[in-house]
Amino acid sequence: MENERIPPAVNQGNPKNPWKIIKSLNKIHRITFITAFLGWTLDAFDFFIVSFALPYIAVDFNMKPSEIASSITATLMFRPVGALIFGQLADRYGRRYPLMANVLLYSVVEFASGFAPNFRVFIILRAIFGIAMGGEWGLGAALAMEALPTEARGLFSGILQQGYSTGYLIAAIFYYMVIGNLSWRAMFWIGSSPAIIVVILCFFIPESRSWENQHASKEKKWNVKVKFALKHYWIRIIHTVLLMSCFNFMSHGTQDLYPTFLKNELNFSPGEVTITIVIANIGAIIGGTIFGFLSQSWGRRFTIIICTFFGICFLPLYAFPQNRWLLTFGAFMVYLFIQGAWGIIPAHLNELSPPEFRGTFPGLTYQLGNLAAASSAQIEAILVIGKEDKEVDFEIAQVGFNSINNGENGDNENNSNENNN
Repeated sequence: MENERIPPAVNQGNPKNPWKIIKSLNKIHRITFITAFLGWTLDAFDFFIVSFALPYIAVDFNMKPSEIASSITATLMFRPVGALIFGQLADRYGRRYPLMANVLLYSVVEFASGFAPNFRVFIILRAIFGIAMGGEWGLGAALAMEALPTEARGLFSGILQQGYSTGYLIAAIFYYMVIGNLSWRAMFWIGSSPAIIVVILCFFIPESRSWENQHASKEKKWNVKVKFALKHYWIRIIHTVLLMSCFNFMSHGTQDLYPTFLKNELNFSPGEVTITIVIANIGAIIGGTIFGFLSQSWGRRFTIIICTFFGICFLPLYAFPQNRWLLTFGAFMVYLFIQGAWGIIPAHLNELSPPEFRGTFPGLTYQLGNLAAASSAQIEAILVIGKEDKEVDFEIAQVGFNSINNGENGDNENNSNENNN
């Protein structure tokens, strides 16, 4: 275990031309990365369908949006289970086949969600979806980061993570096209089918060479290595889980209920919601790609700190402007910096990971952080009850590494008192 993790590969000085990095990839590199990217994109797309459909599901099940939001919490809480199960399968049997099984599982559960006759069945299905979603990220990230050349890792880490924002963007467009013409159930039925593309692509990519080398040179039984890792890397595990808890509060606190906030509190039409979310996620994709690339020369930690700081600075423009375009600009900038920080995570976690557990460590620590932040949607939904007992008010509960401005919290409390009066 001398080579206990991937070298950081951070180049001090001028970064390499990104176009040259892209051109340096061979066919196998490209297909492998596309497979991982599409898997995460479609996974996020399926997840965010609930965010957009939440008010309509509440009407159909005769429940409050804050109660329906518990299905998002259930999905987040069960993601660590999937990360552990599929991560262990990936470390023992390779990356490809567990990834194929994972994608098929979340596709089937997504399709079934559209047939849920009541909320009890719906939340059970979303919990199972959480297991599948939790497994996908670790499998795809390990497969991509192990396959790509070292100098490409920063750039493609940023692009890979923005599969999440791309899925959010597609869900926004899909919401606009479907919700007015069909129903929320149709969003789940139609949205489940594209995942089969990822399964097909898996047949055209080789198994991870890094995993094959580790598998061929096993000197200890797998369970012995697990005990060894827990004994020698427990501090690193705790640190990474705490880091990912902050990251997930930062992400879910600014994304999951933002469409509901725009629709219910600001009275945005479906078209206006779609435009705002699309613009914001274009910012996310740009930020993740740029800052992932820059982290190759600036360093992972420094780039994360810069992005988090500026994300906090733009929060007032993201939540409070009465002017729609000013608020949209604020959302663009917040997403650009928050997802800019997130764009570094696939490379950073894989570099921190012991090689024997690269299928498990990145995904499990990521999803344990998700578990800590699982209540973010419900906290936002019930923190302030809206007018006439009909819809929920939106508040950013947490972002980055600390709670947001106390002055803003005071304003929100005043608004609550006015609503209650």
